[in-house]
Amino acid sequence: MAPRLTNVYLVATLATIGGLLQGFDVSTLSAVLATPQYKTYFSKPNSVTQGGITASMAGGSLLGSFFASWTGDRIGRRDSMAVACIIFICGSILMSAVQNRAMLIVSRIVNGWAVGMLTSQGPIYIAEISPARRRGRLISLQQWMITWGILIMYYVSYGTSFIQSNASFRVPWGLQMIPAVVLLICVPFMPRSPRWLASKDRWDEALNVLASLRANGDTTNAEVITEIQEIRERVQQEIQYGSTSWAEVFSKRNIVRVHVAIFAHIWAQYSGTNALMYYIVYIFQMAGLSGTTNLTIASIQYIINVVMTVPALLFVDKLPRRRVMMAGSALMAVWLFSTGAIMATQGHAVPGGLKDSPTITWVVSDSAASKAIIACSYLFIATFACTWGPMGWIYPSEIVPLYIRSKAVSLATLFNWLCNFSLTFMTPPAFQNIQWRFYMIFGTFCVAAFVHVFLFFQETKGKSLEEMNDIFDNNTFAFGKIKGPHEDFDERVRQVETKLGSGQQHDVLEVDMAKKIGQLS
Repeated sequence: MAPRLTNVYLVATLATIGGLLQGFDVSTLSAVLATPQYKTYFSKPNSVTQGGITASMAGGSLLGSFFASWTGDRIGRRDSMAVACIIFICGSILMSAVQNRAMLIVSRIVNGWAVGMLTSQGPIYIAEISPARRRGRLISLQQWMITWGILIMYYVSYGTSFIQSNASFRVPWGLQMIPAVVLLICVPFMPRSPRWLASKDRWDEALNVLASLRANGDTTNAEVITEIQEIRERVQQEIQYGSTSWAEVFSKRNIVRVHVAIFAHIWAQYSGTNALMYYIVYIFQMAGLSGTTNLTIASIQYIINVVMTVPALLFVDKLPRRRVMMAGSALMAVWLFSTGAIMATQGHAVPGGLKDSPTITWVVSDSAASKAIIACSYLFIATFACTWGPMGWIYPSEIVPLYIRSKAVSLATLFNWLCNFSLTFMTPPAFQNIQWRFYMIFGTFCVAAFVHVFLFFQETKGKSLEEMNDIFDNNTFAFGKIKGPHEDFDERVRQVETKLGSGQQHDVLEVDMAKKIGQLS
């Protein structure tokens, strides 16, 4: 057996490579779609065609996330990521050798399939290996890697844009496979999810993995014993439910938390961030920028995206999840409505669009107004980066029960990519036809997100994955005091430590696994 990586931060970082690949996709197009090389080679695609090319990756991700619901249950979260890496490598080779629009779309669908699997199974894997007190921070690494992927590939693509040949876009499209190769090599050394092992009745392995991740291999550690007990209790409870079918995902017992998991992704997408990320060069063209100046100023928002995700990494497990999401929704609505209002009052129509970009039919010429639009764009990205950016990945991964987790989180991720597909496809035509009004639509979505979070998103900070059952089973609305039976994980750890200290340690070390994890119940 290959030696295992046991540092939970290192393992989680490797699992977030899917986020890096997702970020690569955003900027491999955003940095080249305005270049002469890209326009000439692909025959100057119109707004609808460009929307289709961009959205093809999200379409593949939609399919991949659904496929991952099957592989995640059958072969596990870890091995699903290995399969995804192989698919991504094949897609990148195909993309770097692209000959026409059709081949570009197909290669992006293939890459999207892999990214859909990785962004579905990666957060689940991280949630299932992480201690509750660090879970938010570790899953936030997914969003941070997305921001790094966007930034790195944007500058790579910006640098290669000065190459006066097709290599200007082929080189970055080929280089994007490197992280997938790294993850594929590392997967055999990463531990399997202890909760997936438990669901397959592989309790000895589950205990050993937890012990290696939590206590340097000490299976008598109180935290390890308490966590394996909680997992056992939930697995036994979920066995009583019997079915792990899709019907169970939508059962009365689970529908509230599944719908919340889905909408966590929907609201993160319909804030408009990815539409604005993919087409930032269009937005700044509307603000009166062009050429190299546009590309340079657009890159600043990618730097802001990376930097402003750091506060989320530092404080996400210290601040209430609900308040972070509501604050993010409120502030993003302000920036979006402000941008729309400035464009509406200070801009003017350009019949037929700009000469080099017919998609842009509304332009702001006033210098002060242009600077205000750029500032609002930066503030929007900064707000998203430290609120909904990480929360969109954290929340769905931690609230659904183990026996439907792969299906439910894959379904939520599917909606993420469905929204991504719809936005990336319709953004160019929307900029062409409804101009500044598009911002007002996104602002309205942010207001709706604020209300929805207030009503139905339960507070999960610091709770173990197993504690979520008590919270969601006994509470429909999220405001007010939590009802129903609820025992704090830390309190259970103290109880176990007390029993171990009173001489019951030998009982925990019984050879029979059922006794080992059940003796202290």
